[in-house]
Amino acid sequence: MPSHAKAGAILYAKNISRVSAFYAGAAGLEVAHTEADHIVLESPVLQLVIVAIPEPIAASIELADPPLRRTETPIKLVFTVASLHAARMAAKPLGGELNPPAREWQFQESRICDGHDPEGNVVQFRERVL
Repeated sequence: MPSHAKAGAILYAKNISRVSAFYAGAAGLEVAHTEADHIVLESPVLQLVIVAIPEPIAASIELADPPLRRTETPIKLVFTVASLHAARMAAKPLGGELNPPAREWQFQESRICDGHDPEGNVVQFRERVL
């Protein structure tokens, strides 16, 4: 396997700038490349490509403010972060939100917290605990 190979995900979004800013700020991903129709975010182990929903389809999508969580999708992105508190503080001004600390739980060696991005996609954040 080439040394540059990474796990990855593609997320379609109505507003790629806003959604990529959320994942850069809350999940600590770096912007690696930007085009008019997509933005590539990366960490040492993951590449997340935010792709613009084609305009005819995007025009039919209504986004609530604050966004409603899209709980009917079978996929949830998961990011390990240094601090759930820092991710929570970064998410809100970027249009997303993490659940309050009272709704966190422990799984394996991590504290877990769900939230959503600016378009309502459910996302999970994990903070390693030793």
